[in-house]
Amino acid sequence: MNLEQWGLFGIFLAGAIPWMEAIAVVPSGIILGLNPYATVIAAVVGNAITIFLFAYAGSSIRARISQRRIAKGKSSESPKFEKAVKAFDRYGIYGMAALGPVIIGTQFAAAASVAAGVKPLRVSLLVTTSMILWSIAIAIIMVAFDINLEVL
Repeated sequence: MNLEQWGLFGIFLAGAIPWMEAIAVVPSGIILGLNPYATVIAAVVGNAITIFLFAYAGSSIRARISQRRIAKGKSSESPKFEKAVKAFDRYGIYGMAALGPVIIGTQFAAAASVAAGVKPLRVSLLVTTSMILWSIAIAIIMVAFDINLEVL
């Protein structure tokens, strides 16, 4: 594997990590000089995998986290999850899909939406579509303004 392939693999892995959204790793890849198209694809695929995992495993993940928090003497819901539920109540599934990547993260937007009663496939497709649109928009802006390490 050459250096760019390793970089894209790193972008893929970073996109799959919760809190390291595709919209955060796309700029990193472009700034480091990776191909913008390949960067968006790698970040989106990595992020999409975890969106689907969180959506389909959302209720069981939530139950385990709640049990662990209760065992530690804390409230059953984490502040992050409470924020996600409040966001869902306020914006609904379309708002969560559109704003989830920016407000709470795609994986938590997916898990909160499923916990609120939306079907996992619908959540996965909506949040993934939103994340793709955000990633493409960020990549276009970065390429249009020629933002990379050569400029910095």
